[in-house]
Parts: sequence; C-alpha cells; structure tokens
Amino acid sequence: MSEIRLSSLQSSVSLPVLFAPTADAGKRFIEFFTANIRNPNTRKAYAWAVGEFATWCEANGLTELSDIEPVHIAAYIEIQWQRLSAPTVKQHLAAIRMLFDWLVVGQILATNPASAVRGPKHSVRKGKTPVLAADEARALLDSIDTSTLVGLRDRALIGLMIYTFARVGAALQIKIEDVYVQGRRTWIRLYEKGGKRHEMPCHHNLDEYLHAYINGAKLTEGKSILFRTALRRSGQLSDRPMSQADAYRMIRRRSAEAAIFTKIGNHSFRATGITEYLRNGGKLEIAQQMAAHESARTTGLYDRRNDQVSLDEIERIVI
Repeated sequence: MSEIRLSSLQSSVSLPVLFAPTADAGKRFIEFFTANIRNPNTRKAYAWAVGEFATWCEANGLTELSDIEPVHIAAYIEIQWQRLSAPTVKQHLAAIRMLFDWLVVGQILATNPASAVRGPKHSVRKGKTPVLAADEARALLDSIDTSTLVGLRDRALIGLMIYTFARVGAALQIKIEDVYVQGRRTWIRLYEKGGKRHEMPCHHNLDEYLHAYINGAKLTEGKSILFRTALRRSGQLSDRPMSQADAYRMIRRRSAEAAIFTKIGNHSFRATGITEYLRNGGKLEIAQQMAAHESARTTGLYDRRNDQVSLDEIERIVI
C-alpha cells in the first residue's frame, strides 16, 4: 500500500493515499486518530483496520473516496468475516464507519457509505479471559521470592491487579504519588480508559505488598513511575516503566514457577478479583464501581462463578 508516514502524539500513523486525495482530507484523517481517539490501544486497532480496508480498496481498483459505496464496504466485511472472528469484524466496521463519519463532519465527503452496512451478530454472556481460583492466586503470590526487589515489584503488581480490579495499562501508569494515605488507610489512584480517574482503598494484603516494595526499592520521587523494569540480571530497577509485554512475560514466568498450568495473562487478575469478590457475597453493582465499568453487563462478563457450578455438576457423572 502506498502511504505517507506522519508522526503525531509520539506515535506513527500511516496515511493511506486513498484517504489523502487532498491536503484537507489527509489532515482530517490524521486528526481522527490523534484529536478524536485518545486511547492508544484503540488508535492502534482502528489504524490497522482502516489500513486493511485501504489496501483492499486499492487491490480492487477503488482509488477515490468518492468511488466507495455501501456495497463495497459490505463486500469487504463479508470477506473479513470468512477469516476473522465476529468481534474483530465488528471492530473493523466500527473503525471504518467512525472514520467516514469524521470525514463527513469535516465536509470531505457528502455521505457516509458505511452507515447502512450491518456487521455480524455477536452476543457474549461470559468472557474468555482465563481466571485463577482463589487458592491458585494465593499460591502464585506466595511463590514469589520477595528477598529481591524484582520479587517485591512482581508481587505488588499482581496484587494490585487482583485487589483493585485494575487493567494492566492503568496499573503500569501509576506513579509513586498515586499511592497515598487517607483516613489512616492506603489508597491507590488509577487512571483507567478515557483518562477516567478512579480511586480505591487498598486491601490489607495489597497495603503490605505496596509498602514493602516502595520501602525496599527506596522509591521517594512522587512524580516517578512506580513499576519499573529490571536492569538485566543485576536485581536492581531502572527508571523506565514496565510495558504490557514486560508484565506478560513476568506473569508467564511466575505462573510457571508456581506450577500453574492455566494460561493466564495480564487481564486474568482483573477477572480473578471480580469473580472472587462476587463469590464471597459482593454485589455486581459495587463490582462495577470498583472496576470503573460503564455498564454492569461488562462487569458480568468477568463473573466466572458458573464455571465452578458446571464443574460440580460434571462430577455427578460417576462411572
């Protein structure tokens, strides 16, 4: 695909020629991904989806924005449905539709050809994120060697995600000053999706993990990042923040050391914490507030209590 490379908001955005017939159209395209979409993960996913669509258009002789009609977008979505999952196809269509809406509002196009195109039906009642049972989560935390700074860091990060239901992206953005005392209790300040500020009191275990890590690493500069990468095999910590890939590698290593065979990832601890909270009498609407979800339906996707019910029933087959 022919493209021009532009850099904005410290990220590289590919500008397909299809969406840059004029300087105004190109500028509007870049603004869609920078001024309109604030979440970097959404920006990356939508940029990929739009890039795929632009490549398909170019391969099929559609080189002008004005040439694109609903039938073309419908054909593209049908092809994607044959190779991608329904949620991914819906995301592709959402990205294309929102981009064309942005171009219409900016008077680059008169109408949105994607507005009439329907995506695949997809309904989810239970999330796919692997979760740990309470005893597995406890075994994982207890297995971490906390005689090292890296061990203290890893236990604090995993504990944070379990006890606050935090997304890994929010957990890794925490600064030292975001761990503070209020009313004789340690609190944690999180910045979730959309820059939403969310504050949670710390569970007594998390309180212990965080202060053991902060004191052990002698972290005092309030504006500096809390969870930092290790300096190779020195056992010391750098000034650089951990990435989500760093966290994933750490979690896979720690789970292997604890002989946990469930293929957990960064998001598993959010689901584990929510499930255990609800299993012990917590209310769904309170879990929604704690997880900073807009909808209780979203929180419900993390509720895996029925997995245990199903397992108990299966064991009734005595042969």
